[in-house]
Amino acid sequence: MAREFKRRLGDTTPLLLGGAPYSAEQLMSRLLRWVIDEVAEQEGGAPSRICVCHPANWGPYKRELLDQAARLADIEAEVQFTTEPEAAAVFYAQHQRIEPGALVAVYDLGGGTFDAAVLRKTTTGFEILGQPEGIERLGGIDFDSAVFAHVRQALDGKLDELDMSDPAAVAAVARLREECVAAKEALSTDTDASVPVVLPNVSTEVRLTRAELEAMVRPSLATSIEAMRRALRSADVTAEQLHSVLLVGGSSRMPLVSQLVGAELGRPVAVDAHPKHATALGAAWLASGAKAAPAAPQPAERPAQPAGPAPLTGDATRPDPVPPVRATASLPPPPPPAPPPAATAPAATTPTTGWHPALPAPLVPAPPGRRCRQPPRATMNQNRSRNPSRLAVTTATATPGGHRRTRTRTRPRAPTRSCPTTGGCA
Repeated sequence: MAREFKRRLGDTTPLLLGGAPYSAEQLMSRLLRWVIDEVAEQEGGAPSRICVCHPANWGPYKRELLDQAARLADIEAEVQFTTEPEAAAVFYAQHQRIEPGALVAVYDLGGGTFDAAVLRKTTTGFEILGQPEGIERLGGIDFDSAVFAHVRQALDGKLDELDMSDPAAVAAVARLREECVAAKEALSTDTDASVPVVLPNVSTEVRLTRAELEAMVRPSLATSIEAMRRALRSADVTAEQLHSVLLVGGSSRMPLVSQLVGAELGRPVAVDAHPKHATALGAAWLASGAKAAPAAPQPAERPAQPAGPAPLTGDATRPDPVPPVRATASLPPPPPPAPPPAATAPAATTPTTGWHPALPAPLVPAPPGRRCRQPPRATMNQNRSRNPSRLAVTTATATPGGHRRTRTRTRPRAPTRSCPTTGGCA
């Protein structure tokens, strides 16, 4: 199995696989051919356009070898090349609105290499400013080796006792390396992890904490911060001028990376849930022929504001979020007045009170010294109850002591009169 051959691109020493020599560009061409075949099988057809990314600090020699690898893959579709920071910035621009002229720094910590670049947003995409910086041998592979070395030390020489000519021992060590990678990735979200060790001569597990992993990788991450500062100086840009810093590459998921970058540069740090996919998704967007269009702007209309000046909060160029609508009790408009009775058929009124049948019955006061025996008069308020078929009704009664007592209840919407008689109190 060949590993880390991206780092060997341009090396004249071939890699031996099954006793046969292969150059790094030959292995890249086979890998590219395999990816295209897998995509064609899953999507039901070959791609019409392909975009291949490469580190921004690669010179003409390595870019020519990459182009040679694409030719060796016998690709029939159109192939275009772009830098990894440009592809990552294009992907970021699809989720975050970036105005033309804004400056963005890309911190790309992948599996085998590190790249740092400063880009300016244009009307059609991004352009690289200055000279990008990179570290050829800094990435997730080196962190995997650090975890493996930690486990080797914890086993106290058990690994050295294995006979590496035994296929079972070789398979057991390969499985142990995979467990070290899984533990490293788990520490991006957990505070500790266990590495199961199943070897021919020992079976145990080694515990690893996030603090121990951060102590292993902190010196390497410090060199990446220095490379980021060199890229800023080459672009003649200060950290304060940056719109944001994009963290891409699988190894940038480590919490220590965002902490160090944010503390050193003092700018907002943007990292996707799956940063190792950002470059590939940006390249796919470019291969589709689409430009790095900004995200759709927010609607310009603002929600209704209360009377009087309100303090500005947040970004004044963006509309304030619309507050959630809350159900509030409000009085509906009063019903229209009832039409007057027809003149041809006037309704008779009672001689005692002048009560009209279309109007609610009046409350006739009781004579002095006598207690009113008529039912309490119900006064309907204008608020509707939660049940549309019922109304909220407020009743008012007079107590013997002269006090007023009110009570609210619901009743059917069909109106009822409070006094069935027209003669007042008995």
